[in-house]
Amino acid sequence: MLYWIYALPLYLFSASWRSWALPIVTDTQAILDTGHKNAKILILGGGMAGVIAARTLHEQGIEDFIIIEARNELGGRMMSHRLGDEWTVEVGANWVQGTQTGDGPANPIWTLAKKHHISLHSSDYFGSITTYDYSGPTDFQDTFQESIRNFDRLTATAGARVPQRLVDMTARSGYSLSGARPSSPQEMASEYYQFDWEFGATPEETSWLAASWAHNNTFRTFSRQNLLSTDQRGFKTILRQEADAFLTDGQIRLNATVATVRTSTSGVVITLADGTQLTADYALCTFSLGVLQHDDVRFIPAMPAWKQEAIHSMAMGTYTKIFLQFPEKFWFDTEMALYADHERGRYPVWQSLDHESFYPGCGILFVTVTGEFSRRIESMADAAVQAEILAVLQAMFPDVAIPDPVDFHFQRWYNDPLFRGSYSNWPANFLSEHQVNLRANVNERLWFAGEATSKKHFGYLHGAYGEGRDIALLLAECIRGGGCMGLEHVDRVRNALPYDVA
Repeated sequence: MLYWIYALPLYLFSASWRSWALPIVTDTQAILDTGHKNAKILILGGGMAGVIAARTLHEQGIEDFIIIEARNELGGRMMSHRLGDEWTVEVGANWVQGTQTGDGPANPIWTLAKKHHISLHSSDYFGSITTYDYSGPTDFQDTFQESIRNFDRLTATAGARVPQRLVDMTARSGYSLSGARPSSPQEMASEYYQFDWEFGATPEETSWLAASWAHNNTFRTFSRQNLLSTDQRGFKTILRQEADAFLTDGQIRLNATVATVRTSTSGVVITLADGTQLTADYALCTFSLGVLQHDDVRFIPAMPAWKQEAIHSMAMGTYTKIFLQFPEKFWFDTEMALYADHERGRYPVWQSLDHESFYPGCGILFVTVTGEFSRRIESMADAAVQAEILAVLQAMFPDVAIPDPVDFHFQRWYNDPLFRGSYSNWPANFLSEHQVNLRANVNERLWFAGEATSKKHFGYLHGAYGEGRDIALLLAECIRGGGCMGLEHVDRVRNALPYDVA
């Protein structure tokens, strides 16, 4: 239906619609026809993809670009918060996921972290964990260890088969086919720890094949090591210091929110929320998938049907870390804890920063929720969320008088118009052709990059890095060649075989 609507001839629309649309196109062209352009390339967004794209252009000898960033600093979803006026905690990206094995390929985030001397610590996610349920401390370590084996079977079974020859299905179906069918609260919490805590979505919402290859391409290509950033400068330091090495004042605009992106055959016009207009030959859009899905930025003319279908066929996951600082520590001595509730996904994964490996004496404990539960708590007042968490802590520690926290914070990723979620997730109905279209440029002028456009590493910080680098290299070739068509797209995505409904 969407394709059919976009294919309608213009004369079928009312004269009033035409009188509204044509002046916009005319104005856009008139602005570009003045001959003055602010830059060759406008990079929309100053997160990992945007900064690495800018660095790549710089390395290619192209300096005529401007990064446009809505916030007052670079970093995007690498965002930190000062808790208790003393400790920096990461509300966004927090981990280097996979490092390097021997002389094998290195995770570029690991390389950046070493370059900028980021304080990192390897967490013992599977060996240093205490288990609880609604009745208090409960040992279900055997169930937890079985969930690790179930996840390994899930990713190995899909990874061992040729994806091009295997019809995709949900990860829930994959779990069932590999013999894992959790039913008890303890089994469901353990599965959550392996799956939802990584992908930000449930097995029902996630492609079995894509989840497997994304996981395997990260942890088998680089290493199985996860490093937690404990740097009090903030994990975003790797981007800020990298940018400081090559950016000049004229190559970045902070506190600049993009309202509209207008394209024509001769360039782009970006209008900011304050009415400022910037012009260029090309725009590289690094907005999150969630922003594109929510129409927080208006594209004129509207993006073609094949692009919109791709944008709305992929999913945006939400991953929420909720931080509490208490006057003193009263909880587990392990790094991690897992809580099994009657409701799957209700405050399950706990991490202690008041630990000898992290910040001893800080009094900080945080819990992670994802997906629909994240969106649920974003609709609640902080006090109501805090009350729920304290009730769960009371269930976990029935013999402890739980004190009120001295500080409390979580980031509302889904409701934030600059993000609309945490990172992308590949559902079972998102076909390879959709991914091609999500990554493809729209005409010669409008390009896209970000973790969501990465086929092998969607959802990961190193996926954003790779896409920022690769798309910028393509753009550099276009500029040096005096123009190019760019990446191919598929006009109409079809099922592998038609459905037989006779």
